[in-house]
Amino acid sequence: MDLMGMMGKLKETQQKIEDTKKRLDTVLIDEQSNDGLLKVTVTANRTVKSITIEDSLLEDKDQLEDYLILVLNKAIEKASNVNQAELDAVAKMDMPMIPGMDQLFK
Repeated sequence: MDLMGMMGKLKETQQKIEDTKKRLDTVLIDEQSNDGLLKVTVTANRTVKSITIEDSLLEDKDQLEDYLILVLNKAIEKASNVNQAELDAVAKMDMPMIPGMDQLFK
């Protein structure tokens, strides 16, 4: 087993993961309520970029709060799926299969 080669490969993979995380900052995911009154945009790294609220929602605090929770959670779930798929692809593509290594990327 070539330990030095594996260590080099690991370092290379870690760099690719960092690069992928940076790129995911530029991947935008839009989500909105069913009626379109509330819209949010998040990055694939789950950072909220924008929230747009129609004026009619401002009259009902409870409804607005419900909308925010629902729409933000849907957007974050989509972002998490994209994030995980991208990082898994990088890790699997470059990593030699070593028992227990998959735990490093959790």
